[in-house]
Amino acid sequence: MFMNKMIKLLLILTIIFGPCLITSLVYAKDGPLKSQLLDHAGKSFAGAQDPSYLDYDLALREYMTDRINKRFGISLDPKTYSGFDLLEIEAFFKCKKPEESFDIFLKMFPKHP
Repeated sequence: MFMNKMIKLLLILTIIFGPCLITSLVYAKDGPLKSQLLDHAGKSFAGAQDPSYLDYDLALREYMTDRINKRFGISLDPKTYSGFDLLEIEAFFKCKKPEESFDIFLKMFPKHP
């Protein structure tokens, strides 16, 4: 009887605190880069020259180049591609066949000096 109550209590605590633990682990995984990116969540921008948008794009480019480097071992310069290009590049890298070169996909994107 006591064990049944303990098991039920542990189950309830797991249901309550499990999502909190998972959420904290997800946000802590990429550290400050992800935090800088999330600072811009939900904001709208006046245009491509808006200083807030430029901050967001820089944070996105830095985050994506770091993530691509960690996942695929390909070091890209965050100044070379836009943030949205890097999102597409990562998507192509996920779909590429093992025998295909990364360069095939990088040639599809114009470089921005």
